[in-house]
Amino acid sequence: MIRKIVKYGDPVLEREGEKIKDFGTPELRQFIDDMFESMYAAKGVGLAAPQLGVSQKVTVIDISGGVKDEEGVPPSERIVLINPTIIHKEGKQIGEEGCLSIPGFREQVKRAKRVTVRAQDVEGNWFERSGEDLLARAMQHEIDHLNGILFISHLSPLKRDIIKRKIKKLAAAGEWD
Repeated sequence: MIRKIVKYGDPVLEREGEKIKDFGTPELRQFIDDMFESMYAAKGVGLAAPQLGVSQKVTVIDISGGVKDEEGVPPSERIVLINPTIIHKEGKQIGEEGCLSIPGFREQVKRAKRVTVRAQDVEGNWFERSGEDLLARAMQHEIDHLNGILFISHLSPLKRDIIKRKIKKLAAAGEWD
């Protein structure tokens, strides 16, 4: 089921999520399926639970963007990170980032070039996953969401202020809901 993505201004986006404690449940599996479906519908490469109004530490990532092959088979690069932490960062990259919760705004953000994440899978098993370039960027962006941090927090105060003022104008005009 495609769920509505909450936009900047909703307090859930700036609050640290709760750790997942119940694994392997039908509800958790369904929520993760809904997360992927919602992310693909919005043409994103990552989505965190708070972006669906759920203050929990679960995120999904698929840097292929959900593009299906000739037979209509979905990609196999679906990553689920539950209760993730970044345990290693290396190098740096600067690249354009946007956010499904802050639509219409994209800015250059500095991130680590390579990261290793320790997380749990849907069954609660711990694992480590490394990524670089776009995958590293997506992992850092989504884990930030789980900790109540938005990509605009990585911008200069001036750029952040300009975006916030533009959003305020959109909201006043009824174009930001």
